[in-house]
Amino acid sequence: METKKLITLLIPIILALGAWVIPVEWFGIPGLTVMEQRVIAIFLLAAALWITEPIPIWSTSVLTMVLMLLTVSDGSLSFLMTEAIKDPENAKKIIAYAQTASGQEFGMPISAKTIMAAFADPTIMLFMGGFILAIAATKYKMDAGLAKALLKPFGKNPDIVLLGFLLVAAIFSMFMSNTATAAMMLTILTPVLASLPADGKGKIGLALAIPIACNVGGIGTPIGTPPNAIAKGYLEQNGMDINFADWMILMVPIMLIILFFAWQLLIRLFPFSPSVKQNGIKIEVEGNFEKSTKAYIVYITFAVTVFLWVFGGLEITGKFCPNANIVALLPFAVFTITGVITKKDLASVDWDVLWLVAGGFALGVGLDKTGLGKHLVESIPLKTWPTLVMMIGAGLICIVMSTFMSNSGTAALLVPILAAAGMGIKENLAEFGGVPALLIGVALSASLAMSLPISTPPNAIAYSKKIITTKDMAIVGIIVGLFGMVVGYGALILFGNAVFGN
Repeated sequence: METKKLITLLIPIILALGAWVIPVEWFGIPGLTVMEQRVIAIFLLAAALWITEPIPIWSTSVLTMVLMLLTVSDGSLSFLMTEAIKDPENAKKIIAYAQTASGQEFGMPISAKTIMAAFADPTIMLFMGGFILAIAATKYKMDAGLAKALLKPFGKNPDIVLLGFLLVAAIFSMFMSNTATAAMMLTILTPVLASLPADGKGKIGLALAIPIACNVGGIGTPIGTPPNAIAKGYLEQNGMDINFADWMILMVPIMLIILFFAWQLLIRLFPFSPSVKQNGIKIEVEGNFEKSTKAYIVYITFAVTVFLWVFGGLEITGKFCPNANIVALLPFAVFTITGVITKKDLASVDWDVLWLVAGGFALGVGLDKTGLGKHLVESIPLKTWPTLVMMIGAGLICIVMSTFMSNSGTAALLVPILAAAGMGIKENLAEFGGVPALLIGVALSASLAMSLPISTPPNAIAYSKKIITTKDMAIVGIIVGLFGMVVGYGALILFGNAVFGN
């Protein structure tokens, strides 16, 4: 196993070194500079490591940023910089126009501060605020209390209970980690599954409902999944800030349509037995809302934060707090000052996800600041391609890649390229929802990749219950995924301009 892992690690390194040293003409990109060639090498290294995963995907992001700082920034290792630096004040300008022995321009190095700023990108702060809310909600049993209250109206009819689990899990996944939501909902569901007939199909549908809802629910808000945050971050970098409410206005209806379709599919493929339909299903959820002072602080802060996210940027409220990234820091401040969140709780933040997203943003900086993104777009005749083919093709590539590798890693890999390409054909995209439709479509596709146990953590958690077969998951995952793409891209193309205004 160690030999296999070593080989898997060496292949990306060899691939990157090859891209670093091969003649520039081999790339077929006119005007490619040394800086740009190095970014290509780093990009290929990151892509290969994200796909094969010989090391954790978040550590690949950290490695990417470190390599960029050492090789393409103004703080690079001295022996990797041109000897043309004579005047410190004009060093960047001199480097940019210096040429190698083969006549290749060196190119403009990137500010090290700009690369490191990816760690504190506003979208990272938005995601961190979401994590803090989720940690506090779990710590003070707000999640269990809400689950109990939200599931109660669905009664005992098994088909309606199935719909209840789909909707409740999706609602939680809009604001919490889909992995944490899946673990919580399956804990609630476990005694129900145990009470159902061993040979009945209904329990398969119930078990599948959780990962489907957790994966689909994440598309409803910008903080629902890392791909959403990555897409939103690149839109902001290109002057297209989409506020929380606008995102939800379009994406929540898409989410609900997909969930309703999934519900109908599950009750047809995995019907409950007549005895279960006759006797019904009883849901018992342990845990109630806490009534301590700190618990009330969590409830109020959670409500205020979500209210500001959803309504703070709308015209009818006077846009008193339109920036969701700033609002995300509100619970952080309140919870730490009041002792709701302690130093120990901060260890529960999904720092690996934040570092992963930051690495994706750093790659985008490399594509933009070195001029590589512009050269890539100019070298590909995108303007001659049918726009719809490019948009939907990108989504299909994303959903296939995300089936076998991390959704977040796929988005971090594809979004920087598509952001550069989208800005290059902005006029062509205008009638199809604009650049937001292109990038959000990729984020949507990443969330819809759920046909295998390895596709997402919620899938793996549900599969571990030994109720679902890989075949069952594949059939449902593929059907729901393709339906979701049709609905999602249809809505983005038809209503993207009206909602996002770009």
